[in-house]
Amino acid sequence: MKKRKLFCEISPLTYKISVQKCIAVRKVKDTFSKQKFASVKQEELLPIVAYKHTSLIRRKLGNVDLQLQENKAVNLSIAAPKVNRTIIKPGETFSFWQLVGNPSEKNGYKTGLTIAHGKPSRDIGGGMCQFTNLIHWMVLHSPLSVIEHHHHDGVDLFPDFNRQVPFGTGTSILYNYKDYRFTNNTDQIFQLVTYTDNEYLYGELRCEKPLNEAYHIKAENEHFSREDGVVYRNGEIYRAVVDKVTGNTIDKTLIKTNHAEVMYDTSNLNITVTKTRNQKATF
Repeated sequence: MKKRKLFCEISPLTYKISVQKCIAVRKVKDTFSKQKFASVKQEELLPIVAYKHTSLIRRKLGNVDLQLQENKAVNLSIAAPKVNRTIIKPGETFSFWQLVGNPSEKNGYKTGLTIAHGKPSRDIGGGMCQFTNLIHWMVLHSPLSVIEHHHHDGVDLFPDFNRQVPFGTGTSILYNYKDYRFTNNTDQIFQLVTYTDNEYLYGELRCEKPLNEAYHIKAENEHFSREDGVVYRNGEIYRAVVDKVTGNTIDKTLIKTNHAEVMYDTSNLNITVTKTRNQKATF
């Protein structure tokens, strides 16, 4: 029996209607939400750098049009100042879209790379996921609590190119109903510093006083498997919390399990072969 199409799948028009509905619903929910969203900027930098990260803007992504990378550089240069120096007080929630706003052509954004239905695509404001990727990576190295985080689940679209962070720790965002949010449940103020130059997107997560714990993100059991002729990327991402004084691991948590279909040439990969998807891979 043929699967019935969702309303958003009927045509480009019904898709646009569905998107506008989702945007409106999120706006209404936020308006009546009891959450206090971070909105204040402070020019003076907080004294302690809890974590910092640098992300290369122009990357080699298969056969993706290089102009999309150039456009992404423009998009990030517009968005970064909107987040830069925002302070997140105890009890406040950081919302990416609350600060950045609509990444529309009217607001100066250009057509960049996006992912739609598990495949590379393009749209106005594309490439912004790199920004929330950077923020998420810094937040993972802090006691801040992630409360909304979407993944590009199920697909590995591009071969690794100078990868700095484990596969599977990225984010997926879509204005405004797929947001990236975290809450400050600590007793001190945090501050995000974000800016770009011609090559990199920079980020710093700052706070008032040194943290008592260190945070380590590590990939384990990474491997490629072939299941019924399809190649998958597998692994687990763990987050360990270490007491800085004793060096003891206080907590170790599985934060992501990867089982993503590889969408690029797999001829040079070391693949563990399995007969069916129900059989366990052998190493």
